[in-house]
Amino acid sequence: MSIKRNALGKGLGALLESIETDITSKSHVTEGSPAVAGSVANIPVDQVESNPFQPRTDFEAEALKELSDSIKEQGIIQPITVRKLGYDKYQLISGERRLKASKMAGLKTIPAYIRIANDQNMLEMALVENIQRQDLNAIEIAISYKRLIDECSLTQEVLSTRVGKNRTTVTNYMRLLKLPPEIQVAIRDGKISMGHARAITGVDDVVKQLMMFKEIMSGKLNVRDTEELARESGNKSTLKKKSTQNKNQLSFEFTKIQNVLSSHFGTKIQLKRNANGSGRIIIPFDHDEDLNRVLELLNY
Repeated sequence: MSIKRNALGKGLGALLESIETDITSKSHVTEGSPAVAGSVANIPVDQVESNPFQPRTDFEAEALKELSDSIKEQGIIQPITVRKLGYDKYQLISGERRLKASKMAGLKTIPAYIRIANDQNMLEMALVENIQRQDLNAIEIAISYKRLIDECSLTQEVLSTRVGKNRTTVTNYMRLLKLPPEIQVAIRDGKISMGHARAITGVDDVVKQLMMFKEIMSGKLNVRDTEELARESGNKSTLKKKSTQNKNQLSFEFTKIQNVLSSHFGTKIQLKRNANGSGRIIIPFDHDEDLNRVLELLNY
């Protein structure tokens, strides 16, 4: 089986062009050809251990089965990449889907690019290769970007160069990680689009983010509507909110009631209560469609 090196992604291809070391296995995994660092060789699948830095968390069973069937028919077209830990022992850097599918297909050996790398280099190589070549969901990409910055000490500017994306794109992905967990799960599972998610990140108020999310999930907001709603929310001055905060000091019990109402109506409810027990409840809305939503909740 011939292996085409030009099938590699740009970033990983550059990493593999240079042979940094030469450690030969004590046993030959292919006839007359030892496993040498920097080379491509067929290595036993049971000698490859999982990559602890693997950014991918979800592997669709059906897609994995399809890949396994393809491997049975066509073999491995693109080698995996491994880190050589010692004699006859390797750690996966990238290609976990291919490795899993190969095991499902009953393969005993698998073609691999053999590398020597310390943990940080291995993490960077794995993350960059997976971002470029694997079908990661938006949240997995965002997590990978964050790990490259936090654990590999990369700036956003350097990171954008490494992954071949502009800095704005990198920033947009990382902002997804600041969204409430239920919205992140919906993004991960493909229930809302990246366009919707990007618009929601433009709103600072968590309650409004969740309200917009509910509207999107109900099919009432397309991406353009969501962007417009986010702009309207962003244009509102925060000074008025700050000036009224101290005038409406509520007890713990009434603050809890206010929060329950806010959650129910999907908007920030204001509960004002005077010392004599009188007061009022304010239910804000952003536009006519939002008003109709509130009225429906009130069974009006």
